[in-house]
Amino acid sequence: MTSSPTAGAEADAEDEIVPFVLRRPGAPFPPPEYTEFRQRPGLVKAALPSGDTVWLVTRHEEVRQILTDPRISANPAHPGFPRPSRTGGVPTADEVPGWFVALDPPDHTKFRKALIPEFTVRRIRALRPVVEEIVDHTIDQMLARGDTADLVEDFALSVPSLVISSLLGVPKVDRGFFEAKTKVLVTINSTDEERDNASQQLLRYLNRLIAIKTKRPGDDLISKLVEGGLLSPQELSGVAMLLLIAGHETTANNIALGVVTLLNDPRWIGDERTIEELLRFHSVADLVALRVVVEDIEIGGRLLRAGEGVVPLVAGANHDPAAFDHPHVFDPSRSAHGHVAFGYGVHQCLGQNLVRLELEVAYQKLFARIPTLQIAVPPEELPFKYDGVLFGLHALPVRW
Repeated sequence: MTSSPTAGAEADAEDEIVPFVLRRPGAPFPPPEYTEFRQRPGLVKAALPSGDTVWLVTRHEEVRQILTDPRISANPAHPGFPRPSRTGGVPTADEVPGWFVALDPPDHTKFRKALIPEFTVRRIRALRPVVEEIVDHTIDQMLARGDTADLVEDFALSVPSLVISSLLGVPKVDRGFFEAKTKVLVTINSTDEERDNASQQLLRYLNRLIAIKTKRPGDDLISKLVEGGLLSPQELSGVAMLLLIAGHETTANNIALGVVTLLNDPRWIGDERTIEELLRFHSVADLVALRVVVEDIEIGGRLLRAGEGVVPLVAGANHDPAAFDHPHVFDPSRSAHGHVAFGYGVHQCLGQNLVRLELEVAYQKLFARIPTLQIAVPPEELPFKYDGVLFGLHALPVRW
């Protein structure tokens, strides 16, 4: 039975506060605690490493409710917003103008309006030849170096980096710079100073690039946004930084994890249904959607008060047996289209069509051109990203 807000308020004093569940070596992903949390009535309150408490949401229906209810905010400027450390987590609009995923409507709407025309299915479909050329070129380079590779460094990171750089108009020679700075920003164990420095260096570079595009525009996204005039140069630099990070690291993690999964179950290689199931199954952005309550609301029979932090766990929702039968089994024959790997509601990932295209082309060409591809180390030796905001692999040794 769903309890009333009053009952929920009375129960607050007796809440057990659990440690915030992080990935850890030797444990499966998603963490097994997610299953136990889903089986509890109501929600679970957890303590962040900073000492602040947050509500953890692991059920599919309630995660989607959190991500769509206007009484729950994505804006970190609100008191109580979950922030593991001083600079960790989501930057505010004052810190990085243009970081529009941290804004609520109507402020958020201005940025979506400016960007949506560049990320439609039709516009992304037109990028296929560019993506195919990049993937082929990257595979050519791997093959030229011999019969072994680190598929993360040599392929999974390179492909999305070159794609998003091409889309934005960033010169290819700057790829290494962006990879290094992005890695600092998405690693949980980075210090505040390291994050500050990485953010400042990225923004300085992008400000210079925008100034160049303003004087000498090209056929790229930054030039089009400059011409559109809806965003200030400062907002545009923040948007570009967000797209570089979101379009680079998440796609790289999905590519590498997907290769491992498909090599372990090769009957699904070449099946067009694999993409959605891989996105659901791996849920690499599990910890990204931080939120804060701005108006009292009842979720899961519990009263959540204004100023309380909320963490909707994407992997928890995508592995909820109430939404997906046998969710811990990789099964592309299922319908995985209800997954929340790209979020849900107004903040649903703007670049999801581009991610799908990159994954499709990457798997198609990789397995076709290197049919003898295999993982070069035992599964237990694979270095998973237990320290990352995003789940993935630090390296993937392969041979052919």
